Amino acid sequence: MAKLPDFEALAIFAKVVELRSFAGAAAELTLSKATVSKAVTRLEARLGARLFNRTSRRLALTDAGQKLAERATQLLADGEAAENEALAQSAAPRGLVRLAVPMTFGVKVVAPLLPEFLALYPEVAIDLHLSDAMVDLIGEGFDAGVRIATLPDSSLMARRLCAMPRYTVASKAYLARHGRPTHPMHLAQHRCLGYAYLSTPGAWHYSNAAGEQATVRPSGPLRVNNGEALLPAVIAGLGIADLPEFIVGDALAAGEVEVILQGWHQREGAVHLVTPPGGPRPARVEALAAYLADKLGRPRRAGLSSA
Repeated sequence: MAKLPDFEALAIFAKVVELRSFAGAAAELTLSKATVSKAVTRLEARLGARLFNRTSRRLALTDAGQKLAERATQLLADGEAAENEALAQSAAPRGLVRLAVPMTFGVKVVAPLLPEFLALYPEVAIDLHLSDAMVDLIGEGFDAGVRIATLPDSSLMARRLCAMPRYTVASKAYLARHGRPTHPMHLAQHRCLGYAYLSTPGAWHYSNAAGEQATVRPSGPLRVNNGEALLPAVIAGLGIADLPEFIVGDALAAGEVEVILQGWHQREGAVHLVTPPGGPRPARVEALAAYLADKLGRPRRAGLSSA
């Protein structure tokens, strides 16, 4: 297998050529003069040709050195340009952000915020992927994802954007027909509507101010993989559902459904922006995280919990 070129030695050689001095190159590169000399000697040994004729007063390129100098100088310039471009990329927000967001939250909350963000950062583009399924950020090549839950332990980096309360709700018509549960365990006798992508599938966990806890495994006639699809069934009186504020907030405000199990609460989740581990986030991702944290952290609908 062929060895890679000795890029370090070639770059040092190019700097010596540029400054016509081993000492000058060492000073500019913040290396010792011995390190610069060894790099050039290593390159000469590899190429089997002397590159400089050196005296105590004069440094001159040999024929072999002349032929190599132009290529090495171009290599050094290309390397410096690539590094400067990468540094600029990390310093100024630009480039594509592949962002995975739950379907309804993406449509109702995130998408309306994006026009202003893209106007603020015209060199950033967003590829918005909408799905309630838990995507593999690393395996599927996403820069970031929004997760709405109590996050499990994970190697992903997370930034909390805002709180996201949940409400157990039913319509007045349902409660008139089937009665009003006052304790989570009463849900076992009720028609409950399920969401497929709960962090603990098939279980609703409650607690109250006294520290009591209850876990129920509700069942009913409908289960969906998108939370918003439950709302028409709840409004129509088909059953009870547990839904986040961004889905059920308007229906609560309009009186189409009401909160039941007063004094009992599901585990409060939050909205997080998660990114793959390893090193600082790119500037484009950090800018988006800061923007979303600012917008989502502001108080929401009057009468409902805010972040």
